[in-house]
Amino acid sequence: MLVAFLNTFFLLSMPGGSEWILILLVVLLFFGGRKIPDLMRGIGRGVREFNDAKTNVKNEIEAGMSEKDKKEKEAELEVKQAQERLRQTQAAHMQTELPK
Repeated sequence: MLVAFLNTFFLLSMPGGSEWILILLVVLLFFGGRKIPDLMRGIGRGVREFNDAKTNVKNEIEAGMSEKDKKEKEAELEVKQAQERLRQTQAAHMQTELPK
């Protein structure tokens, strides 16, 4: 609803065919024919660096999550082992205190 309001009030929308041609002509006038390949190369490098950084952050988050899961499993195993030792100790204690 907000987008429809902004489109009608500010006349904002995606550029059509003639608008793209006008934008390309303005870019060509500002940068000239020789600078455009350098500009596109720079944009390509920027996009590549962004994707690399995004991948690195994703990998770090996944590694942290797997490390957390591993620690939780280790903690659960330690609790189970402690409970088993407690049961064994209680059973041994009960056997030594049998009524005579």
